[in-house]
Amino acid sequence: MSVTAIIAAAGSGERFGAGIPKALIQLGDRTLLQHAVASLAPVVDQLIISAPAGYEQQISELLGEGVTVVTGGATRSASVRNALALATGQYVLVHDAARALASTDLAGAVISALKSGESAVVPAVAIVDTIKFVGTDNYVASTLDRTSVVSIQTPQGFLTSALREAHGAGGDATDDGALIEANGGKVKIISGEDRALKITTAADLHTALGFLGFDSTYRSGIGSDAHAFSVGRQMWLAGLFWPDQDGVDGHSDGDVAAHAICDALFAATALGDLGSNFGTDRPQYAGASGVQLLQETLAIITTAGYSISNVTVQIIGNRPKISTRRAEAIAAISLSLGGADVSISATTTDGMGLTGEGKGIAAIASALVFKR
Repeated sequence: MSVTAIIAAAGSGERFGAGIPKALIQLGDRTLLQHAVASLAPVVDQLIISAPAGYEQQISELLGEGVTVVTGGATRSASVRNALALATGQYVLVHDAARALASTDLAGAVISALKSGESAVVPAVAIVDTIKFVGTDNYVASTLDRTSVVSIQTPQGFLTSALREAHGAGGDATDDGALIEANGGKVKIISGEDRALKITTAADLHTALGFLGFDSTYRSGIGSDAHAFSVGRQMWLAGLFWPDQDGVDGHSDGDVAAHAICDALFAATALGDLGSNFGTDRPQYAGASGVQLLQETLAIITTAGYSISNVTVQIIGNRPKISTRRAEAIAAISLSLGGADVSISATTTDGMGLTGEGKGIAAIASALVFKR
């Protein structure tokens, strides 16, 4: 009696304004989708993800082997149907990646109810607010008895054959239980859980962080670095080697972007600064790369219980031209920081000062972190 899990993960995430699909938004040390997969994997035999078009390979690489990725449809129901076509289990769980923190125990309770003879099982929690119908004139038409009203969650469980039959009509609904109802089936309600909240806004993300034991208060820091050019020395900047460019003086490789980010992270976490952690009094850091210092900074702040929300860095100088390798630089820094969100910009100083006169290069960075 095998179980397939379908995770609907094709949402755009527009309400977050993140510019990436909602399922790939970071929650603590994982994406929403990774949290959802981790909860379901222990109790199912097959995992199928409906992904946003264009993100199939990225999601497949993120989750690794053993997970099937299909392209989602224009609606949630269409996305589930695309995945349902590949389901091999006698039972199927349909879950929303946006309910990333629904527990393994909740999924197990749904499966237990199915194996006891139910054909459709949906978790739900009680409504605590008063619910009213409102007319088109914005006057209250009636008030519902909230004792008989519940808020539906996922994962929802079904006999695979019953769900295929319900989807066969090609209808759309905000949850699969509604399709079973429309097809004349009976849907069993079991107790849901508060942590299975649907994450659709930044406020929801803050609430979810609380369930993971994170302090909901973010901490920010600013860092800067500047070095003079040194003829004949290699140029390392933003984790990249820049051939045909003069490097800079410095104890390490002089990567001002990496150094500024390290300082910003140390400032945000009150763990010293670049000098106190990697200074000239530590010969092991002579010639150290910016990537190494970023990786060691990440290890230091992680040990202290902090996680990175995002970092930004602005590189100041006449050369090199950052725009030609911006995407590559963002990827290099993000990889060094464990996949953190990174933004890079560049500017000049209109001929003024060390950078404007072409004598050197500088960077200013900011970091946003939160503590477990």
